[in-house]
Amino acid sequence: MEYVKLGKTGLDVSRICLGCMGFGDAARWIHPWVLDEEHSRPVIKKALDLGINFFDTANVYSDGTSEEFLGRALKDYVSRDEVVIATKVYFPMKKGPNGGGLSRKAIMHEIDQSLQRLGTDYVDLYQIHRWDYDTPIEETMEALHDIVKYGKARYIGASAMPAWRFMKAQHVAEKHGWTKFVSMQNHYNLLYREEEREMMPLCKEEGIGVIPYSPLASGRLTRDWSETTLRSETDQVQKGKYDATADADRLVVERVAALAEQHGVPRVQIALAWLLHKHPVTAPIVGATKLSHLEAAAAAFSVKLTAGEMAFLEEPYVPHPIVGHRGV
Repeated sequence: MEYVKLGKTGLDVSRICLGCMGFGDAARWIHPWVLDEEHSRPVIKKALDLGINFFDTANVYSDGTSEEFLGRALKDYVSRDEVVIATKVYFPMKKGPNGGGLSRKAIMHEIDQSLQRLGTDYVDLYQIHRWDYDTPIEETMEALHDIVKYGKARYIGASAMPAWRFMKAQHVAEKHGWTKFVSMQNHYNLLYREEEREMMPLCKEEGIGVIPYSPLASGRLTRDWSETTLRSETDQVQKGKYDATADADRLVVERVAALAEQHGVPRVQIALAWLLHKHPVTAPIVGATKLSHLEAAAAAFSVKLTAGEMAFLEEPYVPHPIVGHRGV
């Protein structure tokens, strides 16, 4: 496994991050394909065995049970200081007023709830899951700064927003001497490259670590176009991301397949190798529900793509509607 710094920080993270949305109680989540605790533990253990030290979850995943499963597994398998734990806050965790969002009240409550579920007294990276249009950004950034100063988070990051809003948050933090974001968790893969317009250049210029989610386009980059899975048939979020551009996306998927055949490797390795060649990507967040998923992902480092091969993969792409942001 390779390790790099997260953005301009001194934090060492593996170049593959294990995304933990696929772990949790299916009865408490929108996805029926998530793994229960018994079946998630071998995947987490395999990640550690492969040298992965970076784990990403969120309070909302399976109503907090993703954090619980991850926390218990890591406690059993590894020392706390050997891993980097990231979680997120924003989406409602209960009905009624103050059930979600990025107010000071919500952030202070949710960080304590996440720490309790994870079984740790701090997280390494605390991220806002979306932009809160109902709370002043000054309130959010000061609350996040206090979380860091209280020792409950080492760093803060952001996810899925327009570049200008991300820069506004950074400016507010700098103006007041508060903690700034060190990372951006954005939607970025061969089927969705709209982040290349503004967010990726901004992160490169500012030294922000990029940790893309959905690097395999919910699995669409890893299998034949006609092949289906339980997730592809039931995941409405995935359908909302990619169904509208299926005709154009199919051409990209076919090129991934062709290049994988030339290299003699699984398609997942071509899709991840492309991302690992894109500066300033730090660590793609790979969701895995099988041991083989992780083994294939970890081997992506051995695949070296030429400039011509990168262009071959990118050439069929057409502009896509913005997805993932809540408003603009």
